[in-house]
Amino acid sequence: MYEQLYNSIHEHVTLSEEEWELCKASFIPKRMRKRQFLLQSGDVCRRLAFIEKGALFSYSLDENGNQNVIQFGFEGWWIADLYSFLTDEPSELNIEVLEESELLMIDRDQNNELMEKVPAFANYNRILFQNAFVALQRRIKNTIGLSAEEKYTRFLEDYPQTKERVPQHLIASFLGMTPETLSRVRRSLTKS
Repeated sequence: MYEQLYNSIHEHVTLSEEEWELCKASFIPKRMRKRQFLLQSGDVCRRLAFIEKGALFSYSLDENGNQNVIQFGFEGWWIADLYSFLTDEPSELNIEVLEESELLMIDRDQNNELMEKVPAFANYNRILFQNAFVALQRRIKNTIGLSAEEKYTRFLEDYPQTKERVPQHLIASFLGMTPETLSRVRRSLTKS
């Protein structure tokens, strides 16, 4: 069950066998069914989730109850509300399961302890946070500066697995457009 985590860590840093065993021991496996919540708005995010298998997404709700999709997560990705996790404040996000999923969970104390004991894991965490910041900046730039067609094309390049695994209304929400606009964009790009 730890294959994706092993690959993710070793893609960025090298761990000894002993360090890898310490890492494995710090995570708790969790299986979740479609439509279950990993986190609900108002709760404090106490754990980071690494996705071994499956798909999840995070979103906020506006005053009319509409979903505003923030993030998708697939095999080999992490998902959490980092703001809530780091500040201990209630989350404004929901994290919901899209497909039956197998997760590896780690709480803040275990994560901090592991970073102290295994410097390479601390370096891995630093790389993850840097990559998350870069992705956030790119997402903001794309939201502000691209046409609907460009947003969708870039989205498919960045997240090729979503086309078959994520409902279109969630993709539209992630891109900041209505499902009708996304349908129009898809038809336009198909004709091209």
